[in-house]
Amino acid sequence: MDTRMYRLQRMLRLKHPQFRNREPLILRDHLALERTRLSNERTLLSYIRSSLYLLIGGIALIQIEGYGDLRYVGYLALLLCVLFVVVGFFRFFRLRDQLDRYYVFGQRAEMRRQMKASADESDGA
Repeated sequence: MDTRMYRLQRMLRLKHPQFRNREPLILRDHLALERTRLSNERTLLSYIRSSLYLLIGGIALIQIEGYGDLRYVGYLALLLCVLFVVVGFFRFFRLRDQLDRYYVFGQRAEMRRQMKASADESDGA
């Protein structure tokens, strides 16, 4: 049973290693983080756009009369619409939290180095 759960978690990628930034962020790293944030937002908007298309298509298929079987496809489209929105927001917030942890940790390490350097300078003077 545990093996199945482990495989499911690996398949869904629920457990990610915690990345730690131990070096100060340089301009290249900062710009890469910003590009990743913008890409994350663009992906969320794509999920929302796809779910809206599914919503419109599902409503249209439900309202068509005379084709009873298409009504079930419409309900399936509405279900997929909700699923797309949930998955999109889940992935957006998960990546945003990972980036925040990575970035804040790097900022704190840089601040500690600066404080230590200024303390060393004041002790030497």
